[in-house]
Amino acid sequence: MMTTLGAEMTELGEGFATVEAPVHDGALQQHGYGHAGLAFSIGDSAAGYAALTTFAGEVMTVEMKINLLRPCAGDRLIARGKVVKTGRRIVVVTATVSAVADGIEKDIALLQGTMIPV
Repeated sequence: MMTTLGAEMTELGEGFATVEAPVHDGALQQHGYGHAGLAFSIGDSAAGYAALTTFAGEVMTVEMKINLLRPCAGDRLIARGKVVKTGRRIVVVTATVSAVADGIEKDIALLQGTMIPV
């Protein structure tokens, strides 16, 4: 999915990860803004990579909620995921997704979810 979206991880550390993706023509919705699916996908990925830093092995998303704050107007998205709390079996995560237009970042989405090791 990351390859399809042109997304790449640009930062990774203990409990956090950053994923960036271009807003290309194939990721636009009917009004010309970036599609919410793009924001969700890279937000979920950033949160998942952040969770991976707290477990050995792999993780999967159990559930993820998104609040869309404003239309995705920009040429690039930046998703910053972080671990909120690590439990024995699950990890609570969050991600903020920002759109970059003319060098200015504006938050467009907030995600919160749960990851589980597999």
